[in-house]
Amino acid sequence: MNRFKEKYIGNSDFYLAVLTLVIPMILQNVITNFVSMLDNIMVGQLGTEQMNGVSIVNQFIFIFNITIFGAISGPGIFGAQFYGKGDHEGQRETVRFRVILVFIITAIFTVVYKIFQEPLISLYIAKDDAPELIAATMEYGTSYMNVIIFSCLPFALGQAYSSVVRECGETKIPMYGSMAAVFINLILDYGLIFGKLGMPKMGVAGAALATVIAKCIEAGVVIGWAHTHHERNKYIVGLYKSLHIKKDLLINMVKKGTPLLINEFLWVIGMSIIAQCYSIRGLDVVGARNIASVITNLFGVVYIQIGGAIAIILGNKLGAGRLDEAERMSYKLRAFSIAMGVTVGVCMLPFAYAFPHLYNTTDTIRELAAYIIIISAFTMPMWAYTNACYFTLRSGGKTGITFIFDFVFTWVIMIPTAVVLCYFTEMDFKLLFAIITFSEILKCIIGYLLVRTGKWVQNIVEKM
Repeated sequence: MNRFKEKYIGNSDFYLAVLTLVIPMILQNVITNFVSMLDNIMVGQLGTEQMNGVSIVNQFIFIFNITIFGAISGPGIFGAQFYGKGDHEGQRETVRFRVILVFIITAIFTVVYKIFQEPLISLYIAKDDAPELIAATMEYGTSYMNVIIFSCLPFALGQAYSSVVRECGETKIPMYGSMAAVFINLILDYGLIFGKLGMPKMGVAGAALATVIAKCIEAGVVIGWAHTHHERNKYIVGLYKSLHIKKDLLINMVKKGTPLLINEFLWVIGMSIIAQCYSIRGLDVVGARNIASVITNLFGVVYIQIGGAIAIILGNKLGAGRLDEAERMSYKLRAFSIAMGVTVGVCMLPFAYAFPHLYNTTDTIRELAAYIIIISAFTMPMWAYTNACYFTLRSGGKTGITFIFDFVFTWVIMIPTAVVLCYFTEMDFKLLFAIITFSEILKCIIGYLLVRTGKWVQNIVEKM
């Protein structure tokens, strides 16, 4: 028992250090997701067609957001270790790479979404639904897409800067940016969706415009702070005097970062394919999953941000050459993540039946949404563990292993299962959803085995 406690349970100083880092990150994302929830509820008051149109488009915005996350993750590994090493020039060059990369990715996604918006949206509309319902969903979806697409660049730049600010241990500033954005977003949502406070009534387009303005404010706060606090952010001095990046560092960032970028992109595409499989069961399923995802994303912020903190903590230790300490700490961090996953899952359960009633939709959709929330609550500890394993492997630059861990599981196990059950069986949606979701237990086993090898424990910036 004492050995177990020593290995998996930390002392008060350990938890204080972790919570000091992660609480601002959690609060920032809770605030952001809370606003998204209110935005979703307000759109849901307009009707089922509006809710479904916005939900489908947000699936594509989610693909973009996760791709940006993958793009900055590779250079972020080096940035965290450079900070632990005290190498500001090395960190500066990782920031340049992040900014250049997000500009390129944003341009590509913007062009694709603008040109192919209608064919993309139609992928998530079952042909068996009523023609008027299909037409209305498409109309509201394109209206929302035409505006929300302008939020992509401020989001991407904001994430690039937030990632470097966080890896320096400064997690409060991104939180302040989110808080400022929340206040504006709420006012603009209410005004622009419903035509209140002297603003024009724009419906779903108003919700999109409010989001665009909020993302600009959120990015502006983080970027502005970084460029006006040189002593705290030594990497910012001379950041754009040139775009130079040392050749060996550039090669290594591309080598380590490409698997992460491809992994995140293919993972989120995989999730979208699974969502598309679900959608062939009708727009009731689309509406129910939209409602359930709002509450699941809000509570899931806790374990997701603990994963981000794991990458920072272990990355700093590895960069400083404290390899044994990083490996010992990893056990405690994963145990902490599971405990928080259980806690969050239990806290979600009371919302299963109450939350769907905030939407102006059918009883069938509300009942289905409640079921999805319950299944998600029971899966939360497993998601917490696999997320912790992913960031543990990533902290040491083992991006090839994380690629196998994330991508292969999604495309070899989850997608084939979803395709077979959704397209080739008449299985009730509730049962097939539970089967696909609980397949996460296999990923837990894979994650445990990969982390246990200890191959991720390495300093990748020691000779740079």
